[in-house]
Amino acid sequence: MATYARRTYGFGRADEASHPDSIRATLAEFLSTFVFVFAGEGSILALDKLYWDTAAHTGTDTPGGLVLVALAHALALFAAISAAINVSGGHVNPAVTFAALVGGRLSVIRAIYYWIAQLLGAILACLLLRLATNGSRPIGFHVASGVSELHGLLMEIILTFALVYVFYSTVIDPKRGVLGS
Repeated sequence: MATYARRTYGFGRADEASHPDSIRATLAEFLSTFVFVFAGEGSILALDKLYWDTAAHTGTDTPGGLVLVALAHALALFAAISAAINVSGGHVNPAVTFAALVGGRLSVIRAIYYWIAQLLGAILACLLLRLATNGSRPIGFHVASGVSELHGLLMEIILTFALVYVFYSTVIDPKRGVLGS
């Protein structure tokens, strides 16, 4: 019969806020989220700028444009996680941080610091993109024609679950063992 280690949940220590490892990990989350958002959203702005047609929007609405944007996001996420994984776990996403908190792998204090760092990193990336592109903005977020907002929300929930599941099962879960063993 398999025995499982009991998960422990902790609020965190009083000195965790000023501990060098905690500060380093929080800074790593800030920078990795900044890199991901700046590169990912920057790819959308660049593609829109390259292929903008005054009569019809032909940038990110084309299948090729969608593939380029998805590839840019994938490479940016790879770079962000690779840069932060040994320091903070490379969460990059607040949903992944929440999963680590629920799984007992992160204290409440550190999770809050990560969330603040991730949000500030994303906000700073957007502000710098706006400054660097002279105020350019993507067209906006909308669901595809024929898809309701409720279906779009359901799709976001499913895809967020998939992201968290893959990250947790490959990076966080201690029972995963060594690849190839």
